Amino acid sequence: PFRAGELALAEMPRKNNWTLKVLCRLASEAVLSSPGGLLPHRDIIGQLPGQMLRTSAGKRLLLRRPSLDEYVLLMPRGATIAYPKDISALLTMMDIHPGDTVLETGSGSGAMSLFLSRAVGPKGRVLSYEIREDHHNLAKKNYRHWRSAWEIGHTDEWPDNVEFILKDISTAAADLKSVTLDAVVLDMLDPQCALPVVHPSLKQGGVCAVYLANITQVIDLLDRIRSCKLPFLCERIIEVTHRSCDAAETNHSVPYIARPSHWQEAHSAFLTKLRKFRPLLS
Repeated sequence: PFRAGELALAEMPRKNNWTLKVLCRLASEAVLSSPGGLLPHRDIIGQLPGQMLRTSAGKRLLLRRPSLDEYVLLMPRGATIAYPKDISALLTMMDIHPGDTVLETGSGSGAMSLFLSRAVGPKGRVLSYEIREDHHNLAKKNYRHWRSAWEIGHTDEWPDNVEFILKDISTAAADLKSVTLDAVVLDMLDPQCALPVVHPSLKQGGVCAVYLANITQVIDLLDRIRSCKLPFLCERIIEVTHRSCDAAETNHSVPYIARPSHWQEAHSAFLTKLRKFRPLLS
């Protein structure tokens, strides 16, 4: 059952197959406010997830626990987050395993940090560098809120394996001398500035995945690698897109048909996979 202090996600059906999602942290004296009316948290606490409850205006709300991708989309954000569809592709690119040590530059709002935390597990380690103090503090807060809510609603603990570091990665060479990195993910405006610093600590054959907003940034990145003769091979550049579909009722013989939604997510990003290699000896 839901308990005070954990996260709950309320879903309310809307027109045109849309669903309104409202995220809240349960407290006995609080009230969930939605366009469909009010619902006291005390009516949610003690209920099992999957219950349909009615608001003060008679509207139905489905209450359940949020998944991690829903949490990162609805949590407070300062910087633009890395979207779950892109994070999933980045994790696949890096082939991260439990127990790995991964470096992240650009903590942002903490979305990537949370997914990396789950991927490396309790025996792994995530180093998350951020240059802006407001982003650094928000990422730590979002990470802490998810962990505390998880521990209330689940029998196991979420691993405390992310070290948030308020520092410019270009000045962190000395900090990384004693660290061996299994993978690196760069989500920053000028990732080419971080490559000379992180590559000595990245293991041979390790992957550096770079999250970029447009193809011009990809070109600048590859030009910098060539001009500085950095030991990276560009294995792959992909643009990740999701096309949503509606399940629309048609007739009795064919009850549902999947058709492209009239509203699509416009967000797109370019993910670049770099592999560290050992240069040939002359």
